[in-house]
Amino acid sequence: MKKRKLGNSGLEVSALGLGCMGLSFGYGPATDKETGIKLIRAAYEQGIAFFDTAEAYGKENEELVGAALAPFRRNVVIATKFGFKDGDSNKGQDSHPDRIRVVAEESLKRLKTDVIDLFYQHRVDPNVPIEDVAGTVKDLIAEGKVKHFGLSEAGVSSIRKAHAVQPVTALQSEYSIWWREPEKEIIPTLEELGIGFVPFSPLGKGFLTGAINAITKFDSTDFRNIVPRFSEENRKANQKLVDLLSAIALEKEATPAQIALGWLLAQKPWIVPIPGTTKLHRLTENIGGASVDLSDADVKAIDEAFAKTIIQGERYPAHLQNRVGK
Repeated sequence: MKKRKLGNSGLEVSALGLGCMGLSFGYGPATDKETGIKLIRAAYEQGIAFFDTAEAYGKENEELVGAALAPFRRNVVIATKFGFKDGDSNKGQDSHPDRIRVVAEESLKRLKTDVIDLFYQHRVDPNVPIEDVAGTVKDLIAEGKVKHFGLSEAGVSSIRKAHAVQPVTALQSEYSIWWREPEKEIIPTLEELGIGFVPFSPLGKGFLTGAINAITKFDSTDFRNIVPRFSEENRKANQKLVDLLSAIALEKEATPAQIALGWLLAQKPWIVPIPGTTKLHRLTENIGGASVDLSDADVKAIDEAFAKTIIQGERYPAHLQNRVGK
């Protein structure tokens, strides 16, 4: 797989990463450890060298990633995150300096490593100046415990303030064909400052794969049950989006998911999507998206087609959206 650099930082990663959250958290029952290790190692064997986890995904998620990647730790980049009280996203943000340090030490142990390659603030904490957060990570970098600093779902003001204290290597936020909000202010700011962009949910939380429709039933623990965009009515309304993507994929002899990933990769050379999956065949399909070469004309045609569709439903319920863009 081709490599990409995240902005001006020099951090080189595979063109696609693997989002590991869904192996333990958010999308139904956790995958058993043996299956999770098999999937992560299969990703590595097929060229992925960038893996994303977080304290908030459960301690077992970092432990899973650490165990799976231990044999080839020096050949991969591992990103993890801090920023929630007791590591629980339901308890609200906590990015106090002492808490960041605790998370760093615990993550190092769970990941079986001596350094965190990329350490993100999971969500901006309104009670802690972003300069203090950036300063704490700067100290951790000086101590050799962290290599690079990242932000997740941060707004332009926070990005600029943090970057002035400790250069931000990457911003991780949602971005896909069906969530274009970052194009307004975020992407121009990242380009100006030389910061890489790591889109999560590049396949619209699974919707852009074509495997989800109006009658799909989610597990009771699947957080899509509370996402407005995934209500039965909105899934039905948004199906035309997938139909459109499927028609384009047919022309290109690819799958809808591969076109969606190829579209993201065509936006900027410093964009690195991190699709997640629990299925080996989906993993291989997603990796194929890195080989989809869309021309400027292809991207323009896709954009023009999608501009004619109106997507129904908000991306998050209000209490989660309130944490975004701060």
